[in-house]
Amino acid sequence: MAVKGLRKAIARYGAPTAGCVVALLALTGCLGSPGAPERRGGLWVNPDNPAARHARDQRRAGRYADARLMRRIADEPLAEWLGPNPRDRVRLVTESAAREHRTPVLVAYHIPYRDCGHYSAGGARNDREYLDWIREIVSGIGDRKAIVVLEPDAVAQVVDGCVPERLRGPRLALLRDAVAMLSAPPGTQVYLDAGNPGWIRNTQRLVEPLWESGIEQADGFSLNVSNFQPTQLTRAYGHRLSTQLGGAHFIIDTSRNGNGPLTRGGEGRADDAKGGARDDAKGGGGSAGHPGTGAGTRHRVVGGEENWCNPPGRALGEPPSTRTGDPSIDAYLWIKRPGESDGTCNGGPPAGRWWTEYALDLARNAKARHR
Repeated sequence: MAVKGLRKAIARYGAPTAGCVVALLALTGCLGSPGAPERRGGLWVNPDNPAARHARDQRRAGRYADARLMRRIADEPLAEWLGPNPRDRVRLVTESAAREHRTPVLVAYHIPYRDCGHYSAGGARNDREYLDWIREIVSGIGDRKAIVVLEPDAVAQVVDGCVPERLRGPRLALLRDAVAMLSAPPGTQVYLDAGNPGWIRNTQRLVEPLWESGIEQADGFSLNVSNFQPTQLTRAYGHRLSTQLGGAHFIIDTSRNGNGPLTRGGEGRADDAKGGARDDAKGGGGSAGHPGTGAGTRHRVVGGEENWCNPPGRALGEPPSTRTGDPSIDAYLWIKRPGESDGTCNGGPPAGRWWTEYALDLARNAKARHR
């Protein structure tokens, strides 16, 4: 894979893949807080994240068992989803993380015609406004470290046809410009989103759009954002796509995939090697954060609701870590913030809003190895 600049080439191909991997320059470092797991590899934990605030509220109310469950989310590094006028927020987050010698995860989710007008409709009004928004992120980061997940769903929605044909080429060109701008600072790692294995089943269909979107300038691609696909399945899918892209690295969102996706039988298993839905059906897809959660044009329906949108019985997955044991996978991350709704479906509040009951269920259902 053609990688951006000499720094990336040296980092990716000139270092061992075990221990403190040079390819993870922006991720490595020791956590300073007592007892913090070394597995995090320097990822920043926001002490005032939504789960932390609710854990404190529950403890003050005497709900100690719920507070302990909520800490399973609160104590982990969660991504920061960026809203309008992001410069000041990005500066605050990156400065806070830098003081602790850690690296925050940021999500840029503001593409024009975002989410094809569904649950997370919105985004920038035009290309110029979008690139100004990206410039604010770059300015806010400065010379500090950051991981940026760029535009969940944006490429896959081009492939599945939900983006009108007249907007497809301009969207990919806009993503290329965004990748170039975000990847210019040496401390920033950029991952262009590539959907999930239950959505675009044939990875070859993603290759050309990813090239057109500037994947060669990025640090890799992201998978399973706000999705429930099992890690094993997503890992295999990522390796296929990586090979087709010439060895691109990738990251996986494991925030809610501990029980895999909801199936027609009403359950789902984390070791389910099939999972997902037919190609182009979004099947378990969708992104969530500020302001909400993504949705494609067609969804697999289970019990009258989309199976990707606040499905019951799901669980936290592998905790965030840069120590994946796989040289092609740079990190497992909690990109979707567990406890934030996917949308007004299956009893949930509007997309991106906090839902305490759902957060507690995710934590309660987490397997011992994921706690």
